[in-house]
Amino acid sequence: MRRLRRLAAAAWLAASAMAAAAAESDPERAPPTHLPAGGSVALAFSPWQDPEALLLQAIADARELILVQAYLFTSKPLARGLIAAHQRGVRVEVLLDAEMNRPASPSVLPQLLAAGIPVAVETRFNIAHNKLMIFDPASRTRGAVATGSYNFTRSARTINAENLLLLRGNPALVAAYADNWKRHRADALVLRSLDDLPGRKGKMDGRESDRGTPD
Repeated sequence: MRRLRRLAAAAWLAASAMAAAAAESDPERAPPTHLPAGGSVALAFSPWQDPEALLLQAIADARELILVQAYLFTSKPLARGLIAAHQRGVRVEVLLDAEMNRPASPSVLPQLLAAGIPVAVETRFNIAHNKLMIFDPASRTRGAVATGSYNFTRSARTINAENLLLLRGNPALVAAYADNWKRHRADALVLRSLDDLPGRKGKMDGRESDRGTPD
């Protein structure tokens, strides 16, 4: 077993070295990240199951840090869960798509800001389409990532066909997601108030539908 683990570790190191070399030769398009599988997986499919309950439990279990990245965030229960975590001393930081989380929308952005949770909006990309939460990334035992198609909305919970994965016990995977979150955060616009939101972006400015276009 130890020999197999050493071989797996050596293979992972070799793959990482090859990926780094490839990234240097083509910095615009780095190759996929390959990580060893491991840990546990919990999954929920809506509308038959309850992904929101899975997220709320993970939020309640967090002890140090929760990093959120959302395309559309309208779920009041999830907002309340994050605010409660913030109030009990967990550091919570949120990244949102700038176009989908406006004061005129049902977005929970105003509630998060009012609670003192740091929020930044992504403006660099056509659509900031990530939907994920990262829990306690510095902890090898509690670190977890929740990701999937599931938007943080009531519709995603009750009437949409969605999926959510909660991945635990894989520190390398959690670290990769946390590093990517930080990369996005470095490009995002920090909001001190709703007045800091940038102007809307239309198709003339490069904003396209998330339905995509034919190849």
